[in-house]
Amino acid sequence: MSANNVSTFDVFTEKNKNEFYVVDLRSDTISRPTLKMRQAMAQAIVGDDVYGEDPTVNELEKISAEIFQKEAALFVPSGTMANLLSVMVHCSRRGTEAIVGDLSHAFLYEQGGASHIAGVHIRTIKNEKNGTFSLEEFKQKIRSYDQHEPITALVIVENTHNMCGGKVIPLEWIEELSKICKENQIIMHMDGARIFNAIEALKVTPDKIAKHFSSLCFCLSKGLSAPVGSILVGSESFIKEARRLRKALGGGMRQVGILAAAGLVALKEIVPQLSEHHRRTYKLAKAIDNLKSSNIQVDLATVQTNILLIHITNKRILASDLAKRLVEVSNKEKTAGVCDDNGRGIIVKVSSRDWEFARAVIYHDISDTDIDLSIKKFNYVIQEFDELFPR
Repeated sequence: MSANNVSTFDVFTEKNKNEFYVVDLRSDTISRPTLKMRQAMAQAIVGDDVYGEDPTVNELEKISAEIFQKEAALFVPSGTMANLLSVMVHCSRRGTEAIVGDLSHAFLYEQGGASHIAGVHIRTIKNEKNGTFSLEEFKQKIRSYDQHEPITALVIVENTHNMCGGKVIPLEWIEELSKICKENQIIMHMDGARIFNAIEALKVTPDKIAKHFSSLCFCLSKGLSAPVGSILVGSESFIKEARRLRKALGGGMRQVGILAAAGLVALKEIVPQLSEHHRRTYKLAKAIDNLKSSNIQVDLATVQTNILLIHITNKRILASDLAKRLVEVSNKEKTAGVCDDNGRGIIVKVSSRDWEFARAVIYHDISDTDIDLSIKKFNYVIQEFDELFPR
């Protein structure tokens, strides 16, 4: 955009942040612990978790296993470690491989840990827009005992699917996948970082989603607002081996009940509120859709949970252009009333890389006021783009 200079735009910095109303929609990882979490953390009864003696961690693990009707659970520092542990346990035989979606977190954003730490070959399959992949192609990619090839031992399913816009994986598709896996002795692991969003969207009990998977992990520090941690659930034998390997990865924590206490509050306090996160996401999506822009659009019919993909349909505009403009405040927009009740300009932060879309994620800290002000900002900026790039 040509009108991008300091005399026309106020640029957000830490020094002048009090002059703006900032809505940060880059990710639900930005969510902060609630007051109840902080209080629970301060009062947590703790022990040495490596010895299995932290009562708060033990309670969190017990409750988590019960939620998904699995035998046991393990508290780990991150979802990345949970996924890696699953690969290490399920693919313990050398020369095995795991099949994952090409847009999966395990493939894109975990530094190839399965390969360079676990020594497991990763094979990708193209993700469909709804987060699934072709089951026919999956069948074709399965490898067994040919002496030239690795053995397919594991498949990882991401639910909800991050890079596909928070899509919920259909239960019918999981059922069909499980039949293929049983026939070929392939283990199923679910990367359920945002699995409670999927549960809320489907209106089913957690065990309905988890029943076909030997292991499943979920994140406490994304949409559930806890500061640190993920949970890995599975059989007693699986968790026993995962606990042992957690120590090798540097994940053996001591008086970690201070963190587990926040996780317990997350399950009780935040999970019941996820429907509100979804409602606010849809409200923002509907407002953008109502603009009927020829340059910047959403696919309203596919908005299912707390992640919104804002598609850039004009090749002359980059997702980074939109993201950059949303964190700038022009004198003209202030005059047009694009500000909060105190007259502060509105800053909206979204994610954008070399994508054809920008991503906005709603979480506990984002209020209805935040959504209303975000809509005001998006309306102005998108109309501005439409005037600059008529089609």
